Amino acid sequence: MIGTRGAPVDVLVVGAGPAGLSSAVAAADRGKQVLVLDLGLRAGGQIWRHRDEAALPRVARQWLQRVRAAGVTIASSARVLDALSPDELVVDFGGRIDRQRTRALILATGAKERLLPFPGWTLPGVVGIGGLQALIKSGLTLNGSRVVIAGTGPLLFPVAAAAVAAGADLVRVAEQVPLRTAAAFAMGLLAKPSAIRQAIGYRWAFRNTAYRTDSWVTAAEGDGRVRRVLLRDRGRSTAIDCDWLAASCGLCPNTELAELLGCAIDGDAIRVDTSQATTVAGVWAAGECTGVKGDIAALAEGEIAGRAAAGDAPGSRRSSLQRRRESGREFARRLAIDFAPRTELLHLAGADTIICRCEDVRRGDIDPRWTQRQAKLWTRIGMGECQGAVCGPACAALFGWQANVPRPPLGAPLCGDWAGALVDEDVSGER
Repeated sequence: MIGTRGAPVDVLVVGAGPAGLSSAVAAADRGKQVLVLDLGLRAGGQIWRHRDEAALPRVARQWLQRVRAAGVTIASSARVLDALSPDELVVDFGGRIDRQRTRALILATGAKERLLPFPGWTLPGVVGIGGLQALIKSGLTLNGSRVVIAGTGPLLFPVAAAAVAAGADLVRVAEQVPLRTAAAFAMGLLAKPSAIRQAIGYRWAFRNTAYRTDSWVTAAEGDGRVRRVLLRDRGRSTAIDCDWLAASCGLCPNTELAELLGCAIDGDAIRVDTSQATTVAGVWAAGECTGVKGDIAALAEGEIAGRAAAGDAPGSRRSSLQRRRESGREFARRLAIDFAPRTELLHLAGADTIICRCEDVRRGDIDPRWTQRQAKLWTRIGMGECQGAVCGPACAALFGWQANVPRPPLGAPLCGDWAGALVDEDVSGER
């Protein structure tokens, strides 16, 4: 039974990460009634996920204070199930399903992890890198646990630092791109002193752990739980004992709700114009769902979207916001090119390797010559609870298939939540 929430709000924001919060404040500061829907228990998104607000970085605390001061309403543990139209969504408000109407809609749905299957990746103790970050921020302690982090891109650094802070015996951080690529990317950050300082701080936090480029996971082994990871390390095979393995291949925009609404997608991100408007009237988008670019650009995009949704004329955009946005977009382009998964990662799965965790579909069950539709008809791949959130990006990389066409009820977890959703607020790292 779906109820109705009554009168619409002026602006409805989906997602309470940096982009969602900044767009909500911008709209509320212009006298609009703003409601933010978020899956999390607390506002902040994945990057500012927290149990104790005092532990957040200063910029996060400032934005949470601004949200409260602006009178923004945040509905936590709220999941969008369906979009009846751009001005009416069906929402699960923590077990109560209602229609929520709005005059303007802003999508700030973030990103999800790109997980490429390898033998043993479904063992307990193997999680995504963002998944490990989510678990730590939800209270996981790793006291004495041997941890290996293997993936690609800047996310390796903060998660490695967080693992050490959580008590981990961090034994290896493996980056799949060659040293020259990682070094060139780092040199490109010289024009951003704050980013360099942050990276140095993270590296210092895990200074006692080897950081190896040109290194990637080939398999995980264990009896009932991961106990060893096999790596291809600069042309040689090596094995490392571990209790936790965090492995993924970066992030990709979360666009399911946008696609359900009929918004155009460019590549893997929501298409927006200079005011962050999508191709559907009355719908704006901001943050990682328009391209993975980091929190600074997400805050700028969110403010631009919030101003536009509140009715500001296009000429009122601040040039500083536009500069931060363009810098973020350039950063996103470099990330996509420099840290693209290498070809070897596409050939790790054996015939018995599970590709679709929900429906237990293995690599050997799939004929690469099939279309996506044929594969779904014969194997149900991508038709499980997560609706292809995990296997969809993998199949796109492995077989060249397009992402699943979203259908209601939406239920795909956001970045890291496929691991984080398995635990509650009191998580023990005891083995």
